Amino acid sequence: MSFFSKQFIDVIQWTETGDGTLAYRYPMEDMEIQNGGKLTVRDSQMAVFVNEGRIADVFGPGLYTLSTNTLPILTYLMNWDKAFKSPFKSDVYFFSSRLQIDQKWGTPNPITIRDKEFGAVRMRAFGIYSYRISNPKAFYENVSGTRAIYKVSDLDGQLRNTIVGRMTTAFAGSTVDFLDMAANQSRLAELMKTELAPVFGGLGITLDSFVVENVSLPEELQKMLDQRISMNMLGDMGRYTQFQAAQSLPIAAANEGGIAGLGVGLGAGLGLGQQMANAMNPAATAAPVNPAAAARVNPAAAPPSADTKFCTNCGHSIGRSAKFCPECGGAQQ
Repeated sequence: MSFFSKQFIDVIQWTETGDGTLAYRYPMEDMEIQNGGKLTVRDSQMAVFVNEGRIADVFGPGLYTLSTNTLPILTYLMNWDKAFKSPFKSDVYFFSSRLQIDQKWGTPNPITIRDKEFGAVRMRAFGIYSYRISNPKAFYENVSGTRAIYKVSDLDGQLRNTIVGRMTTAFAGSTVDFLDMAANQSRLAELMKTELAPVFGGLGITLDSFVVENVSLPEELQKMLDQRISMNMLGDMGRYTQFQAAQSLPIAAANEGGIAGLGVGLGAGLGLGQQMANAMNPAATAAPVNPAAAARVNPAAAPPSADTKFCTNCGHSIGRSAKFCPECGGAQQ
């Protein structure tokens, strides 16, 4: 009568109740599988039979009749179908083979790589990736084991740390300078995917996609880079100052004092521009200033003598007794 008191399983199936489950052990307890029972494996699933602690068969999507005539399917055990009585007892594990998408990765701390232009660079990066279980046998043996349920969160830390650990090697071998990384993020992602593929494969999973969303520097290095970019945009300080002086000519002519005031401003502007150019190029040596040349560039800056005065109209230096200015013809007081 003990045989008739046992509970038999006629249908074995699993429906996911939510996201995040990678492996699920069918609750057998003291029940046994009825000879001729049905196994339903849905799309995006695979099932593994474990007999006496060893993997016996792996089932892909489909409907299977469990009997000594239809088992085994893949036969990881020699003649395991003849070793059990009817009904028989085996552990059945279901594995989700669908994509696990939007898995995030990132560098908790900056990693140091060698850059051709900047030398050693400490950089950060983050992005997303997706994977799926492709080899449930390897996943069972190396990852999930005999646990009743194994979730994505249980594997997340291992995968993320593996990505960060491989990142230094992949980025260093990319031969892409840091300033060009933003334009080559897809290339970096492909390098990372190639680098990580065998590691993921050893766990029984396939890396389906890998995306580098952003590559950046720590805040203090980013400020220094911003300053360097600003200086490159300014270019030659001497030519920049000359351009600014040329732009000011119409404005100075329209102001009170006219060209006379412009002479003073132009001389001061050129002097300031030279100082800034010298500051940007410490190796350059400043040429001595010729007082006579300075007076010709800026007549207003030359001290008047006792026999000269300045035209009240154009500011030109004229004789003190002159009644008209030889430069502009204006009457003098």
